Amino acid sequence: MHFGYTGKILTVDLSTREIREETIPDRVYEYYLSGIGLAAYILYDRIPAGVDPLGPENIMGFVSGLLAGTGSLFAGRWMVVGKSPLTGGWGEANCGGSFSPAIKRCGYDGIFFTGTSEKPVYLYVNNGGAELRDALHIWGRDTVESEAMLVSETSANSRVAVIGPAGERLSLIAGICNDRGRMAARSGLGAVMGAKRLKAVVLDGKKRIDVHNRAEIKRLSQTCNRWVQFQPPIFAGPVAAYIGALMRILPVQMAMDGMVYKILLKKWGTGGMNQMSVEMGDAPVKNWRGSSVDWGIKKSLSVNPEAIRKYEKVKYHCYACPLGCGGICSTKGKDGETHKPEYETVLSLGGLCMNADVDSIFHLNDILNRAGMDTISAGGTVAFAIECYEAGILTKEDTDGLELTWGNSEAIVALIEKMIRREGIGDVLADGSKVATRKIGKKAGAAAMHAGGQELPMHDGRNDPGYNVHYSVEAAPGRHTVGAQMYYEMFQLWKVAKRLPRVKPLYFKARKYIADEEKAVTAAACSKFMNIANCAGLCLFGVFLGAKRTPTFSWLNAATGWNKTPEEYLDIGARIQTLKQAFNIKHGIDPRTFRPGDRVIGKPAQTEGANRGRTVDMEKLIRDYYRQFGWDPETGRPKEESIDRAKLRGDEYGI
Repeated sequence: MHFGYTGKILTVDLSTREIREETIPDRVYEYYLSGIGLAAYILYDRIPAGVDPLGPENIMGFVSGLLAGTGSLFAGRWMVVGKSPLTGGWGEANCGGSFSPAIKRCGYDGIFFTGTSEKPVYLYVNNGGAELRDALHIWGRDTVESEAMLVSETSANSRVAVIGPAGERLSLIAGICNDRGRMAARSGLGAVMGAKRLKAVVLDGKKRIDVHNRAEIKRLSQTCNRWVQFQPPIFAGPVAAYIGALMRILPVQMAMDGMVYKILLKKWGTGGMNQMSVEMGDAPVKNWRGSSVDWGIKKSLSVNPEAIRKYEKVKYHCYACPLGCGGICSTKGKDGETHKPEYETVLSLGGLCMNADVDSIFHLNDILNRAGMDTISAGGTVAFAIECYEAGILTKEDTDGLELTWGNSEAIVALIEKMIRREGIGDVLADGSKVATRKIGKKAGAAAMHAGGQELPMHDGRNDPGYNVHYSVEAAPGRHTVGAQMYYEMFQLWKVAKRLPRVKPLYFKARKYIADEEKAVTAAACSKFMNIANCAGLCLFGVFLGAKRTPTFSWLNAATGWNKTPEEYLDIGARIQTLKQAFNIKHGIDPRTFRPGDRVIGKPAQTEGANRGRTVDMEKLIRDYYRQFGWDPETGRPKEESIDRAKLRGDEYGI
């Protein structure tokens, strides 16, 4: 009997329509756990080198987490994986909602697709089996409408992951939607699904997940929940901006405790940081050229936490989440009921484009969710286009008559609508800023803020250099959900893994910008730990509470019956990191090409705002990070000894 995991995957060949179950050996779970680790094991082995990400040989998978369905809290994340058409290498996207446990209730740890269907189809899986069904009648419909139709024609209990028009039109910044607006948005994997003519995956299973010690999981979850429910009174929303401004001017900084962030999340959701991040220098402004001087408190007031929350009708909880940071909103406009826009969405469509019109941000959030397009990449690409227009690289004739000026919300809405439809200038921009640079030419590349082809999130590495490290070194680059110096502070891993550096509760800010080896150690620890979290299916916000309060390692042991130490789990995280890096090497990716541009790392340094004068030696930080995994510090290629530590043979990688 398996505890925690099912021991099986479902494989679907869309070309031949063959569907089969496959048993995965227990040793694979011991080496790679489940979730993202299982996905890395499958994809590295089975995707041939050099395949077209939009071709039939690419494999895309939907994986749950080892802790999903076990009674562990925060274990509601699912991941979609494949070779990314956006970066050309390892692709992964992570999402909440209710889809993750549905995978395991159908009896599988993952569902993997290869081939290309002749016509649009969707996969339907229930306790009676799995079948491909015709999807021509929903092809072309948006994600919300498609989900409703699929639930209606299958079961009220069905859980649906579906692409919208952006994925169907092979936009390289397309994602995959579930729960009417929760997006697995990054890496362009919605385009892979569209290329395979796979409209949706619909799941309706009822199988129970066996665990080794359910009583212990319950005890651990009850203890964790007491931390979550602690909610003291907190300041009013608009005050957050002034707290951010104070943090900007103080020479010292307190180590971030995840309980503080949890209080903000529980009250406002991720939008609790909107203004604070602008003022403290965490949020990039005006396509990374500006600062709070350009988009100050008066402008950002339109997106303060209360301005967003006033539209909220009800809190939204993902599966197994006691926190409930999401929300269902109702606006005065034509969008009706919609998901509350997250921090990343608000700032990428707001401050990054100098757009202070909150109604337009709600509208854009809704149409992008319905289209199945990544709001981060969409906002980053629009900011790129505005800068090109301002510099004369794009003319009014090029933009179909749109006045692409900073803060012009009407033009921003019109441009994104064109991107969704691939119409005119929208067709040039629909694949993100890197591809658009090649199409436009004329030195447009200087305005494209991406890492390896993926637009950057709304966290500025000139404020926290840890972000820039992870934007550059992760196998799926340009992601904010793996690590930062602040993340290491919140994870508090040193409390359970004694070999890791402790963080002082108060330190001088200048300390953050010294490129020493300890920062590489902590960055590597973040990568290892988030691999474990993504194997377990845990939410980033849950593990922010700290390793003692959110007992990741103890939950895993109670679920499986293993008796692994935190250090042994972190070693598994390192093994997975090496496997994902090796995937990129196999597919011809040079890790050095993932560095973001000079502007992002402070070359030259800004002359005003929170990050003025800040430049960090990123090359040293990156080299030191590579050394933590036994990779070549100059090239980022795994060495033979690191392959051996990962229990993988070097000849499998062509290294």
